[in-house]
Amino acid sequence: MSELPDRFDVLVFPVAELRGTLRAQPSKNYTTRYLLAAALSEGQTRVVGAATSEDAEAMLACLSAWGAGIERVGADVVVRGFGSRPRDGVTLNPGNAGAVARFLMAVAALTGGTRFVTDHPDSLGRRPQGDLLEALERLGARTESQEGRLPLSVAGPVRGGPVEVSAERSSQYASALMFLAPLLPDGLDLRLTGDIKSHAPLRQTLDTLRAFGVQASASEDLRRIQIPGAQRYRLERAEVPGDYPGSAAILAAAALLPGEVTLHNLRAQDLQGEREAVDVLREMGADIVREGDTLRVRGGQPLRAVVRDGDGFTDAVQALTAAAASAEGTTTWENVSTLRLKECDRISDTRRELERLGLQASETADNLSVTGGPVAGGVTADGHGDHRMIMLLTLLGLRAAQPITITGAHHIRKSYPDFFQHLEALGARFEYLAHDVRTPAPHG
Repeated sequence: MSELPDRFDVLVFPVAELRGTLRAQPSKNYTTRYLLAAALSEGQTRVVGAATSEDAEAMLACLSAWGAGIERVGADVVVRGFGSRPRDGVTLNPGNAGAVARFLMAVAALTGGTRFVTDHPDSLGRRPQGDLLEALERLGARTESQEGRLPLSVAGPVRGGPVEVSAERSSQYASALMFLAPLLPDGLDLRLTGDIKSHAPLRQTLDTLRAFGVQASASEDLRRIQIPGAQRYRLERAEVPGDYPGSAAILAAAALLPGEVTLHNLRAQDLQGEREAVDVLREMGADIVREGDTLRVRGGQPLRAVVRDGDGFTDAVQALTAAAASAEGTTTWENVSTLRLKECDRISDTRRELERLGLQASETADNLSVTGGPVAGGVTADGHGDHRMIMLLTLLGLRAAQPITITGAHHIRKSYPDFFQHLEALGARFEYLAHDVRTPAPHG
């Protein structure tokens, strides 16, 4: 299978069935966390089976600029850490990776000054960072920004102590402070305020800290997290689990169409909130059987609508919306307001794209609803520069009446660079329309 163009649209053809076996791609969320924790170690860590997504590449580039040693060994990454002493005076570009940017902003308080820029001003450049910057300032850091947005700078030193941070817009602010905490002289007594969004990523951060030998304690509701200071990160080998958010799209695709798909490397016991996507698909009527870390989907079963609180699996909502668009009745994802603050507005923009494809959809400030029905196809859909939106539109195209063109499909590389190739291995067919020459390169 030849390499895809750097920038491309994709033409998605309807298919009759999907069939085959895949190994789930490595977790994006755990890869970024393990790479950062490895850099904050003073020894050497082998991150086994690291993701190769744009987010992972952005994290590696930033950590290297701060002084970490990075060596690729097959599918692994060996990191020689800088501990509590990242380089001063460095400019970091996290690309369009929000979690990477936020995690590093907090760690920048260990430096005499770090500047953050992005080459995605209309996406990451618009996303709010003020809640995190305010918490860092309360700890004594100096920050400069444009109304809490990139470009911005952060400078230390800070000692630590008690601090509050809002978790209303994102859990990433709290995770960022948690990575910083053990390297401060006084640690952090962190209190989360507001309606806490996305508990699962916070538990993944705590899990990462503990794996790297860092002591941390948290209340059951995660409103208070205490991390003593003057600790060290240390772990020789960190094995990245399979990725549930991206795999939710494969599982949904497999459920939509006749055939049988087997997906390996998805741990039954896992802290990724998107693991719930398996239960949601089952509730909708999908035939999914688990054997250890393997899931087998027998597709083509009739699906029915559900009403679910989607806050615990926000990164799977787009993929599950593709299933909802095939289900009888109206599905509603409740409590998903944070989707408005992603690479695009994943509530309003999704509603508009669904309507463009002939489906009925509606929204409130916090909810997204979609009524199942036929997908017309024969149109060009806007990928909105958002990897999750591209996944949703691709799945709809697989069962549309006519092919669908998705613009900016190269943005899939942010989290799942092998997405189209994986679907091709199951029987999907695409044409890739390179932006520079605009001639299709058939695949599949």
